Amino acid sequence: MSQRGRFITLEGGEGVGKSTNLQFVADWLRAQGQDVISTREPGGTSRAEDIRHLLLDPVPDEPLSVDTELLLMFAARAQHLAEKILPALERGTWVVCDRFTDATYAYQGGGRGIAFERIATLEHFVQRGLQPDLTLLLDMPVEAASHRVASRLSHQGGERDRFEREHGEFFDAVRNAYLERAAQAPQRFAVINAAESLELVQVAIADALAKRVAAWP
Repeated sequence: MSQRGRFITLEGGEGVGKSTNLQFVADWLRAQGQDVISTREPGGTSRAEDIRHLLLDPVPDEPLSVDTELLLMFAARAQHLAEKILPALERGTWVVCDRFTDATYAYQGGGRGIAFERIATLEHFVQRGLQPDLTLLLDMPVEAASHRVASRLSHQGGERDRFEREHGEFFDAVRNAYLERAAQAPQRFAVINAAESLELVQVAIADALAKRVAAWP
């Protein structure tokens, strides 16, 4: 029987570079000889991507309630786990995921004000104890991250999604919730200064990966 794969997540607010660095992490692990898949949340499977669309699409005439948003996040996660993440881990494949449940505590907990205890109830029900082996938290000041989002939209076109349209206070709360979770679980989190150049950010990521992976049995 193959050894269980490892589960690595990238977290952080809007504009910190998670998507940019997701491929870097996957490629680094492949260079170490690991079988790797990369994925994202919400989404990752066909049905979960449909739920992602509901979550990100701004519909002004019928805004989502905070409870609907929370339940949709975990509905997408349940599908993602069942169809993609858990089968990969069980066959020995490593999974690198752009966001996971820490994002729910940060966005729906910190940002929306939902009690962490309510989120934890759904977490236990859906994940049955599964936690990432390592979480890379890309952190930078909210104002600087917002400028990155604006620059990206200016160059690539498109409109801000439901979350990108939130105000600065919302993202301050999101960032604070992330940092609080990192402080509570230093054995799982590695906080990366995402305000540095991409080259320096990836040096820090590679260093964190090398140290954590070497310590695993």
